[in-house]
Formats: sequence, C-alpha cells, structure tokens
Amino acid sequence: MIDIRDRIGIDTGNKLPTEDAVEWAIANGVRYIDTRIDIAPNALERFTEPVCAAIRDRCAASGVTLGLHTLSAVNIAEVSPFLREATDEYLRAYIDAAARLDAAWVEVHAGYHFTDDKPLRMAAGLERLKRATGYAEEKGVQLLLENLNGEPDRAEVHYLAHDVEECLYYFNAIDSPALRWSFTINHATLVPEGIAGFLDAMPVDRLGEVRVADSNGEYELHMQPGEGIIDFPDMFRRVEATGFSGHYMCAFGPLDAMLRGRDWMAERFPK
Repeated sequence: MIDIRDRIGIDTGNKLPTEDAVEWAIANGVRYIDTRIDIAPNALERFTEPVCAAIRDRCAASGVTLGLHTLSAVNIAEVSPFLREATDEYLRAYIDAAARLDAAWVEVHAGYHFTDDKPLRMAAGLERLKRATGYAEEKGVQLLLENLNGEPDRAEVHYLAHDVEECLYYFNAIDSPALRWSFTINHATLVPEGIAGFLDAMPVDRLGEVRVADSNGEYELHMQPGEGIIDFPDMFRRVEATGFSGHYMCAFGPLDAMLRGRDWMAERFPK
C-alpha cells in the first residue's frame, strides 16, 4: 500500500533552481514537485537541451516526478496586438521545455478579464487553450487547467475559470486527453459550489491533480492546513471517492511549512 505522503507533492515554484529543487525533493522524500520557469533562478531561456537532459536524468534515476507551472499573471485571455502572439509563444515555450524535461504536466490558466470585456476575453482564452492543447498533443505533453480564485465583485480584474460554470466552458469545448483539470481546493471555498460542488459537477475522469492549502473562505489565501475552514478528512474522502489516484500538491508558505503540512494531512487521510 502506497504511503499517502508519497502522493503529496510540494510546489517549489521559483524558490529554488529546478536542479536544486530536485535534490531537495530527494533529500526530503518528496516524489512530486512543481516548478515555475519564468525568471531567475529558473529563467525559461536557460532550459536548453543539456540543462534539461541533466534534470531529466536525475528525476528518472531518483523517482522524482517534475511538473511545470505557468504564471497566472500572464493573461491567457490576451486580445491586444503583439501580445496575442507573445502569449501563444509563451505557452509553446513551456510545452517545449516540458518535452525536453520529460515533465509530467504543465499547469495552465484561463487568464483574466476586466469585467466589461468578459465574453471577449473568454472566447480569446478558449481559442488560445485550444491551440496550446493541439500543440501539447503533438509534443506528448499533459496540460492541467487550474480553477483559479474568485475576486470580490467590486474588483475590476477577475480570474477566469474560477467557478464551475466558467471551468466547464473550457472543458466542454476542449475534448482532449492532453487537457485535464488541476483542482485547487482553497479556491473552491470562495464560490458557493464549494469543494463538494466542484467534485459533483466537474468531469472528475479528467482530474489530474489536487492542489492543497487551507482557506478562510472569504478571500484569496493559501493558509497552512488546519488553520482555516477546510475539513481535510472530508475533502480527502470526497476526492478519493471519485476514483482519483493521482498526486496532491502543497501550495502554501515556505518549503519547510509545506513539509510540515504534508505530515499533518497524511495523519488525517482516511484509513
């Protein structure tokens, strides 16, 4: 029987160079890590074939599974000239890097809108995700679309794919095994559906990852598990009941806090 700790990974983000993140994972018995390769110390441009080959070989030899996480600040729903093409190239560059690294996934987002232009932005983001998914199919790369956090109604800027209706807009239109779902549970607490509602309404056969942090249920926070409102044993039961056997990903605080949180959650995983 697999120890649940082996299924709970750590999002190292940009906290360490990817090479160091792999070594850190090995030293701490972490089997899944997420890394962001936008800027230093993980500038995307430095992930050449020799650099990727060394990381790829080290992961294969050690049993560490590596995933990549695009930056949610890059607006995948971009509609402006020049930036449209740049956003497409951004996603393609991540997919190319994932292929060189033999990364198990690339986390992507649906972008954001400015209230009045929501339909325009959603349509643009959908077409861009369709193109990215097609390219990922060619490269043999798995994309994971994350449900992002809702913002207060009075905010001008709002993330897309923040509730079930918006998420289904993309998943219903892109029927490809190259696009699966990354379920961020703390984001789900910010909308009426909640964690249970997402699991009831979303295509759970396309669930590829569950991202974990606690929440106050009021606004965007990535809290230490046990410090917010989420009932983690209940969450685990509901997720596992869907048949999910993949990985969970810690996304809160510094690295040592995530290691502690992993142990805390493992102790509360239903036996």
